[in-house]
Amino acid sequence: MSRQHSRIPNIHRKTEVELEIMREAGRIVAKALAAVGEIIEPGVSTAKIDRLAEQVIVSSGAVPSFKGYHGYPATICADPDDIVVHGIPSEEMILEEGQIFGVDVGAEWNGYHGDAAVTFAVGDISVEKRALMDKTREARDAGIAAAMAGNHLVAISSAVENCVARAGFSIVRDLVGHGIGRAMHEPPQVPNFVEEGQFPEYGLTLRPGHTLAIEPMVNLGTHRITQDADHWTIRTADRLPSAHFEHTIAISRNGPVILTLP
Repeated sequence: MSRQHSRIPNIHRKTEVELEIMREAGRIVAKALAAVGEIIEPGVSTAKIDRLAEQVIVSSGAVPSFKGYHGYPATICADPDDIVVHGIPSEEMILEEGQIFGVDVGAEWNGYHGDAAVTFAVGDISVEKRALMDKTREARDAGIAAAMAGNHLVAISSAVENCVARAGFSIVRDLVGHGIGRAMHEPPQVPNFVEEGQFPEYGLTLRPGHTLAIEPMVNLGTHRITQDADHWTIRTADRLPSAHFEHTIAISRNGPVILTLP
C-alpha cells in the first residue's frame, strides 16, 4: 500500500474465531500461488495466470480481493522484472526467459482477507536476480521473526532493512506493508525501513490478535519508483529488477503465526 502519515491508530485485535477465518482465506491464497507457480514458464501470458488464480479462488468458495478494489481490473498483480507492484495482467504481457515475475494475490473468505506475494524465476535467471529474490524472501522472513508480542512495530521495519542493507540492495520507500482483516488494507502501516519521525506506527506495541501483511519490495538499483499512465503499474525508476515477497501473519503469545501457508 502507499505510505500515509497519521497518528498511531487503534488496531482491532482479532479473536480466535476471526483468526480461523483468516487462516482459511490465507490457505486459499497459498493454494492460488502454488497453482500459478506450476504454469510459470517462458511464453505464458499473464492473463492465463490471472485466470487460473481466479479459478482457484472462486472454486474454493472465496472472492478475489483485488478484482474491483478501487477499480483494479484483475485477480492478481503481475509484476515482471522492473514492475514493483500493481502490474495489470494481459494477453500481451508474455513471460520471457530470464525474467523474474512477482505475483501478488488476495482472497476474501467469509468477510476476511488473506494477502501474499511470491516472486518466481522464469526459466534460467542471472546470479544477481537470484540473489535479489533470495534476499527479499530472507528480509520478509526476518520481519516476520521480529513480529513478537511486546515488541514495537519498528522491530519489523529494522529487521527487514538490516537484512537488505547488508546485501547492498535498496528498499522501496513509497510503499509499505499494512494491517489486514475485514478490509484488505487496515491500520497500521508496516514500513520496511526506519526513518526517524516518519511513521508514528513505529511505536505501536504488538499484541496478540494483531494481523499484518509484511511485504518487502526490494530493488536491484535505486529505491525510487515511477507510475505508468494506467495509474496502477509501479516500476523502478532505473528500470532494474525488483522482487516482492509477502505473508499475512498474526501476532500470538507464542510468536508470529503465518496465515498464508498451504
